[in-house]
Amino acid sequence: MALIRRITNLLGRPKIDPMADPETLAKIGRMVSARLRANPLVQELGDSKTKLFTWPEFLSSGECEQLIDIIGSRIQPSPLFAERDTTGIRTSSTHFFSQDAPETLALGRKIDDALGIKRPHAEPIQGQRYCEGEQYRSHRDYFREERQHWQRERLRGGQRSWTAMVYLNAVEAGGATEFSELELSVSPAPGTLIAWNNMNRRGRPNAKTRHAALPVEKGQKYVITQWYRQGEWQRSVR
Repeated sequence: MALIRRITNLLGRPKIDPMADPETLAKIGRMVSARLRANPLVQELGDSKTKLFTWPEFLSSGECEQLIDIIGSRIQPSPLFAERDTTGIRTSSTHFFSQDAPETLALGRKIDDALGIKRPHAEPIQGQRYCEGEQYRSHRDYFREERQHWQRERLRGGQRSWTAMVYLNAVEAGGATEFSELELSVSPAPGTLIAWNNMNRRGRPNAKTRHAALPVEKGQKYVITQWYRQGEWQRSVR
């Protein structure tokens, strides 16, 4: 009877997509978490099921000012993965950094070294600007495999493992990053890195990573965003 139950359970399990492999993603999660915990400059803010860390003054004030100038030099409405009406969900603007520029290469190396993930797994670095009233409503960064866009994203490196974000300036009012399911809110501070694992310890999507960029009430907010994939990032697919 036990053997029949075991066979039934095995047959009933959903097929694992190799581009969202729990074993691989769990290994990445353990590696990055251990690296960040070993750094005395890093603070751990997550809970037992969610790995989230901050590193104050990760970038200098000069580095932040330079990046703010670059972001402001060429900017467009922020994109969104969606298959329905998303009006008002994400109202920020995005700068797509030139990947061969010296400042982009230096920034990428610095974030990669902090997390211990190699650059080929990184999506192109983005910069976001939030003006007064702009926000990014509650969302999660990982891909849902049942969604249509997953069939393209699985070819571009697969599931997102970690998110790294750097605040570039202080905001006069508002603009915090809120993790509602963790009852945690992180206020922008110039140069602070915040990083979290989008997967749980079993290497599966962690719903507790739901977060929102709360509306800026006064001033502007500038951030750097870096997502990492399970596999190597592919800019274009056939």
